[in-house]
Amino acid sequence: MSDTKFSNPAPLGLAGFGFTTWLLSMINAGWFSADNMGMVLAMALAFGGTAQVIAGIMELPRGNTFGTTAFISYGAFWWTFALFVLFLHGKTSAAFVGWYLFMWGVFTFYMWIGTLKAPKALQLVFLALWITFFLLAAGEWTGSAAIHMAGGYVGLLTAVFAIYLSAAEVINEQFGRAVLPIGAKA
Repeated sequence: MSDTKFSNPAPLGLAGFGFTTWLLSMINAGWFSADNMGMVLAMALAFGGTAQVIAGIMELPRGNTFGTTAFISYGAFWWTFALFVLFLHGKTSAAFVGWYLFMWGVFTFYMWIGTLKAPKALQLVFLALWITFFLLAAGEWTGSAAIHMAGGYVGLLTAVFAIYLSAAEVINEQFGRAVLPIGAKA
């Protein structure tokens, strides 16, 4: 048996997810116009997408099915989002975009169920995220700016939870104790 210790890739994946989600959610919440989408796309491809896929691959030798599935999937989400905005926006109906967001909500909902035995901080990330996806889907289906904006605000909360958990995992490991609490596992 090997004594090899693998580093924890979760803080990397959570940071990539959280930072990219924050930028997009500022637009969705109406803080900034869609004219700023270029920075979101750059972040989506480089950090939200690629770094999360790398984190997911790093979870493989650790035997973490949840981490592998989550990070590679959400990394792919950011890639699909960037590719859609760059090449297909305006060529797809709002109803179909709503279904795209809804299916990500379904995926996130069952991933959230998978967190119910994990620390509370991770549960909050996935709880807020599935709500975000469903609100954004409903906004697409109804054309309601208010529902879309609500999705943006819940997305901001999602980002805060993810960034907090990323910071907590790095800081707690470095200090060898819980400096930033993440809540007990169920």
